[in-house]
Amino acid sequence: MRTSRYFSPALFRFLRELKRNNNREWFAANQGRYQSEVRDPLLRFVSDFAPHLRQISRHFVADSRPVGSSLFRIYRDTRFSPDKRPFKTWAAAQFRHERGRDVHAPGFYLHLEPGEVFAAAGIWRPDSDTLAKIRDAIVAHPRSWKRAVSGKEFKALCALGGDSLERPPRGYDPEHPLLEDLKRKDFVCWTDFNQAQAGAPDFLTRFTAAGRAAAPFMEFLTRAVNLDW
Repeated sequence: MRTSRYFSPALFRFLRELKRNNNREWFAANQGRYQSEVRDPLLRFVSDFAPHLRQISRHFVADSRPVGSSLFRIYRDTRFSPDKRPFKTWAAAQFRHERGRDVHAPGFYLHLEPGEVFAAAGIWRPDSDTLAKIRDAIVAHPRSWKRAVSGKEFKALCALGGDSLERPPRGYDPEHPLLEDLKRKDFVCWTDFNQAQAGAPDFLTRFTAAGRAAAPFMEFLTRAVNLDW
């Protein structure tokens, strides 16, 4: 696998400065830095990850176009938020299923923020119909679910996360042996890194390994919501 440094200390330095100067005037004066220190390295990473993603599943997409791609926009949507700060203070990319239309689709994810670097995989904040499909699949195929989240590689690199209900979901057995999983509102797993690892030449290898470890979990979720794996 190719080794290359993608994310230099300049990326995290830019994001720290943006957090202190989260306004349009500062960003306009530093937009060239954003492009060269944050956007372009992340797009290069997306492009180089694409062939490795195809080996995990050919139905997930690594799109390295500057606009409308796997890269999250730096601009915040403030229309319905009391927080009117215009920019995100983190950089990220999501590798969605080819039929996914938004952030809530099945996908692999990379998050880069000062003090918080991680890979994730799964379905974040699924709608009620999607959530029901996943819960029904767990009930119908409990052994497959347990295999997906208890494999050696998965347990070594990944941890289940996200929010859960306090009470059993309506319509499901409150005594079900997998109740804690049925209570989940997010079906995501995480692999934590640090800034030094993100800046090392083997980070693409590390990120790909996390994606491969999460593959059985992702396959279960993808098939549960009637998408091709």
